Amino acid sequence: MLLLPIIETIRLILRPIALADQHDVFDYASSPLVGPNAGWKPHVALQESIDFIQYCIKKRDFGQPGNYAIVLKDTKKMIGTIEVHTYKQHKGEIGFVLHPEYWGKGIMTEASKALIIYAFELLGLSRLTYGYFLFNDRSKRVCEKLEFTFEGILRKKFLNYDGHHLDEAIYSIIDDDYHSNSLSWLEQAKNEIIFHTE
Repeated sequence: MLLLPIIETIRLILRPIALADQHDVFDYASSPLVGPNAGWKPHVALQESIDFIQYCIKKRDFGQPGNYAIVLKDTKKMIGTIEVHTYKQHKGEIGFVLHPEYWGKGIMTEASKALIIYAFELLGLSRLTYGYFLFNDRSKRVCEKLEFTFEGILRKKFLNYDGHHLDEAIYSIIDDDYHSNSLSWLEQAKNEIIFHTE
């Protein structure tokens, strides 16, 4: 099983998601502002959030790193998830979701920087991709702040829950970018996070 250490940033704790997070997950997953931006239908019952968490936990049985719960240090509230998904050998994709009450505060950028460092330093990836639907301007801004490199548009990449096909913009960071210090934010971010591996 892959290592999923607790990661501490300036404002956040990233820890493995747990069933105890079910009410916090439902709090944001039931919002119409959240799921449709990521291609899934808003949750209408708590059981859907429980099923999602169980699915996240089960991923680790199949060689995936698993989902981090994003937790605010000051309130201990769980406000979203972030993960390296579609992990295979040397590559993976970053994916995340955040409670809309916390949009526009730099939280997802902060969590993503920690996950990128985890991906290249602990998982040893050579390629990390980032995809977003073309209408998702917030996700695009996070991508730009993280300095991913644009690769192209995959047309009709995703079949949405409503039956429509969605185009997806694809970006990447590769190990050459990471280890050459071409990411302007990297050194400062390294100094601001702590990995707790025990």
